[in-house]
Amino acid sequence: KAVDIQPACLGLYCGKTLLFKNGSTEIYGECGVCPRGQRTNAQKYCQPCTESPELYDWLYLGFMAMLPLVLHWFFIEWYSGKKSSSALFQHITALFECSVAAVITLLVSDPVGVLYIRSCRVLMLSDWYTMLYNPSPDYVTTVHCTHEAVYPLYTIVFIYYAFCLVLMMLLRPLLVKKIACGLGKSDRFKSIYAALYFFPILTVLQAVGGGLLYYAFPYIILVLSLVTLAVYMSASEIENCYDLLVRKKRLIVLFSHWLLHAYGIISISRVGKLEQDLPLLALVPTPALFYLFTAKFTEPSRILSEGANGH
Repeated sequence: KAVDIQPACLGLYCGKTLLFKNGSTEIYGECGVCPRGQRTNAQKYCQPCTESPELYDWLYLGFMAMLPLVLHWFFIEWYSGKKSSSALFQHITALFECSVAAVITLLVSDPVGVLYIRSCRVLMLSDWYTMLYNPSPDYVTTVHCTHEAVYPLYTIVFIYYAFCLVLMMLLRPLLVKKIACGLGKSDRFKSIYAALYFFPILTVLQAVGGGLLYYAFPYIILVLSLVTLAVYMSASEIENCYDLLVRKKRLIVLFSHWLLHAYGIISISRVGKLEQDLPLLALVPTPALFYLFTAKFTEPSRILSEGANGH
């Protein structure tokens, strides 16, 4: 086929956009930024993103979607108090908000109207930071080729957070006002105020560290889930199986952490080695069992009581 011959394209992410195609004839424009939904190939031509996200990509998006939900649940529990009957309803509402936001985000993403997205394959860390790779051929003029090479994994998270925030502001204040009878007026909306702080923080985190999180999130999940489980069990003075079974809430927290352990293990395995790494899921209960077997040697209740007394 005949292809319009032009000078070589400089820069890692600069490409030539297809202007005209007639049969075997393709005419490309000047070297520059690729349109949204496209990225450069090895020949420096802008190609549409038509691939399906890999399992690892979906797991990354799931991790970014879980962050606001977990933070919602944490602050709801933190500010609700032990005797508040509104905590459960707020937990369910937060889950509903994040679930609906995720569905809407998928529906408005390309292709519009279906629970499916097309994407470009992530090849290396620099794909997340194309703004750092704009070439300067004469060391004076910069050719701006910044575009979303990992389309849509970078921007879809911002869209999801925006819908989460809008749905929270529409639903949560009404619910809290009606059912949070056990709390004072100043305490009722503190979990909502907390969300107004952590959503901007999550947005900045994705903007600056999205690429780093993409490669590190499986290890972040494993480390944080292990630490939070140990902290929760020690703070709740759980020293044997009976202490764990005496309250349903403790079992829910335990199983939630086990799900996070499994999520992290599957994310580390990736799809290529998933079958041979599935036996590793048998290790999910190990941290909790190790804690229960060794708690009698450390006596968390004694440490907590000494800390409260200032010794």
